[in-house]
Amino acid sequence: MTAFPIQPLSPLDGRYQGVVSPLGEYLSEAGLNRARVEVEVEWIITLANNSLFGATPLTQDEKARLRALYLTFGQEEIDWLAEREAVTRHDVKAVEYLVRDRLSQLGLDAIAELTHFGCTSEDINSLAYALTVKRAVGDVWLPALKSVVETLRALSLEHADAAMLSRTHGQPATPTTMGKELGVFVWRLERVIAQLEATEYLGKFSGATGTWSAHLAAAPHVAWPNIARGFVESLGLTFNPVTTQIESHDWQVELYDRAKHAGGILHNLASDIWTYISLGYFAQIPVAGATGSSTMPHKINPIRFENAEANLELAGGIFATLAQTLVTSRLQRDLTDSTTQRNIGVAFGHSLLALDNLRRGLGEISLSRDVLLADLDVNWEVLGEAIQTAVRAEVVAGRSTITDPYALLKELTRGRRVGAAELAEFVNGLEIGDEAKERLLALTPATYTGLAEQLTRTYL
Repeated sequence: MTAFPIQPLSPLDGRYQGVVSPLGEYLSEAGLNRARVEVEVEWIITLANNSLFGATPLTQDEKARLRALYLTFGQEEIDWLAEREAVTRHDVKAVEYLVRDRLSQLGLDAIAELTHFGCTSEDINSLAYALTVKRAVGDVWLPALKSVVETLRALSLEHADAAMLSRTHGQPATPTTMGKELGVFVWRLERVIAQLEATEYLGKFSGATGTWSAHLAAAPHVAWPNIARGFVESLGLTFNPVTTQIESHDWQVELYDRAKHAGGILHNLASDIWTYISLGYFAQIPVAGATGSSTMPHKINPIRFENAEANLELAGGIFATLAQTLVTSRLQRDLTDSTTQRNIGVAFGHSLLALDNLRRGLGEISLSRDVLLADLDVNWEVLGEAIQTAVRAEVVAGRSTITDPYALLKELTRGRRVGAAELAEFVNGLEIGDEAKERLLALTPATYTGLAEQLTRTYL
């Protein structure tokens, strides 16, 4: 066989690249290196602004030219770093050399030694990862999640009054509305989104073991923790003053656990919609030119929801591994987090792919209200709950002497079909007040939905 050119192993970089490519701006190797350059450059500017070691604050033009190193970071820098890292065998050191090289080109050799000053690699990585993850979540992933929620909210409100049979334990149960059931997912997801939006993205900048030892050796009278705090916060991050060599990654653990939680809710949504489609509650809208089955021409397979389920499972597994691994570092530092964090983009990539499928899938279904009503009409026995509850109220009010109303309805309805006429005959024979009897006789499975519509319109 002829050997292929180098091929992507992950479908995220092959088949699905078009969907997940926005994450590559942040959670790729190039995105990480650009953020590392940003941190190195901004640290130089901070040191100069504080006039440390005889440096003078940079002019606005000098700052602009320095910041162009990361603002215009592109293929030339990506290639330069790859070549240098092949020699250094150290990714952050290669970044330091890149910044030094560019400082020389800019005629700023005088401040070259401020590059990476007092830093361990994890000072740079800590802030670079926080920046890239924060931006990927805020600019790409959360908007995609919110788009699914908004699509779901619109469907929920549209179908707020669409009565349907509930199926607790898979069995016919007290009716609800499709809108209310979809609204449950909106309500659940919005809680998790609020938690995600409250995420603190922490960074450390305190040297080899978190003690500012080298900083003090160079300048013992400088308030280094204050400078570090101001620097970290200037990047839009939260300062962590008490660390080992690494920032302890607890914010990442919290974030990935919440992302996994959101994925679990979405998986529940996908499996429920799949089931509603199989029951005929939702019809799938044909897409021109699409093939549902290679052999059965009539089929439209619910592939959007199946794809979403699978990718949510993959994302959830990786998020769980990230959280489990990153919470621990042996003593003051080990490298288990290094290779683990390189898979952050893989987790969010599979999640983003699932979100894309859910959004598309929700836009390709149509509620079959006639099927819902037909299903309700052959399950009149679900009114047994209403009847036994009303009878119990009548007993308490002194308008009935019936004993054990539950057992009475259980004998009538459990394990068998009961039609409208049979239920009406049963209600007419009950010893209850006329008002209660009229209320029960007016009930149908389609009207026995309680506050479902009101709940939907009030809380969504």
